[in-house]
Amino acid sequence: MTSPSPAVLDALKAALGPGGWTDDPSDIAPWLTEWRGRWNGHTPLMLTPRSTDEVARAVAVCAGHGVAITPQGGDTGLVGGQIPYGEVLLSTRRLRTIRDVTPLDDAMTVEAGVTLLEAQQAAAAAGRFFPLSLAAEGTATIGGVISTNAGGVAVLRYGMMRDLVLGIEAVMPDGRVLNGLKRLRKDNTGYDLKQLLIGAEGTLGVVTAATLKLFPIQRSRATAMVGLAHARDAIELLARAKAETGGGVEAFELMRRLGMEFVLRHIPDTREPLETTPPWYVLIETASGEPGGAETALERLLASAFDDGLITDAAVAQNDAQRAALWKLREEQSAAQKPEGGGWKHDVSVPISRIADFLDETETALERFHPGVRISAFGHVGDGNLHYDVLRPPGEDSVAFLARWEDGSRLVHDIVARYDGSISAEHGLGRLKTEEAQRYKSDVEIEMMRAVRGALDPKRIMNPGVLF
Repeated sequence: MTSPSPAVLDALKAALGPGGWTDDPSDIAPWLTEWRGRWNGHTPLMLTPRSTDEVARAVAVCAGHGVAITPQGGDTGLVGGQIPYGEVLLSTRRLRTIRDVTPLDDAMTVEAGVTLLEAQQAAAAAGRFFPLSLAAEGTATIGGVISTNAGGVAVLRYGMMRDLVLGIEAVMPDGRVLNGLKRLRKDNTGYDLKQLLIGAEGTLGVVTAATLKLFPIQRSRATAMVGLAHARDAIELLARAKAETGGGVEAFELMRRLGMEFVLRHIPDTREPLETTPPWYVLIETASGEPGGAETALERLLASAFDDGLITDAAVAQNDAQRAALWKLREEQSAAQKPEGGGWKHDVSVPISRIADFLDETETALERFHPGVRISAFGHVGDGNLHYDVLRPPGEDSVAFLARWEDGSRLVHDIVARYDGSISAEHGLGRLKTEEAQRYKSDVEIEMMRAVRGALDPKRIMNPGVLF
């Protein structure tokens, strides 16, 4: 891949004009490191276009000279796909316009740099609900969550980001603009081109705007933290919750006691959620269009679960402050691990029916592989997605432990594969898993993905370090 010459850099600066770029290392530095600190990149120039037209002009210059581009949203990705290593960095965070909200169509059109939280707030102001929610929603941008096909906590009811996008506007690798901002639920006229861009991690173009699905605001919501003796009980509880609420379960988050201890130890303003300290916790949230419906259904569920021994303890949020406190215990699971030293991080999914078996088998295998490891497993059990994090034994050198990450992850991912699961449930492949994915994908899958990329980006200028 051609490194950008001074002449190309000058052409890019001219294309975007004053304020549309920076080559000041101090301005660029915060955008060259991902949250976990594993990737620290470099770039000669960061582009900050303010419109789709400016994105198109910049991409056209790069395409004409064979210069690579790394697109970036809010820099909240966890697999390094947004970090440049010599490529031009193209940030979409200044594409800030909420173009329209149309309640009668249950749709809104927003630009790529709008944060997920801002999209939620714009929907709410129009009397609608945008359901995608994740811990980084105040920073993560719409373009980023589309490009990574983000999931979050409400997937079991509303689906991944892929399920929430009606239309996309994107700049293709040659600088042309694909204008597909339709509000239609039905458009059966050939290939669904927007789906190629969703989850493509910036390899097929730069998403500049999207039309998103909206939903009615639920009139009642109920949240509870429950304790369980074993993760296996959570699977039965989930099935009951779905039946009891008629599909009204919006979140069903599983957490291990160890992860809860980390949060209580390291995160301010947190406290034990239950009177007991069970081995496993589940955070349940239900919602209903009927006033009081969510609370009534949750009460019935908890009563029957207690009677049948599925849960050992429970705490039901009585107000918004208590609800937020329970959610904080879940949302801080990752951050609370940092003070504990190095860890092997995994974002995996397996069929819901096999989650408990996976947890048992993997823990046994890891203890044989590296005695004394500490496992903090948590995640969206309602859709089969676990964040399976393996932390160093207390007192062990972090550098030595992290040196075994690749072999340890191979062990975990081999078990995932045997369970017909995925080694990346919602974070994507990025730089972290691109090579490893070839071990688990079939030759046909890889050839098809390469063919699509070769057709749309024959010069391979878009995020060249990602996806085969």
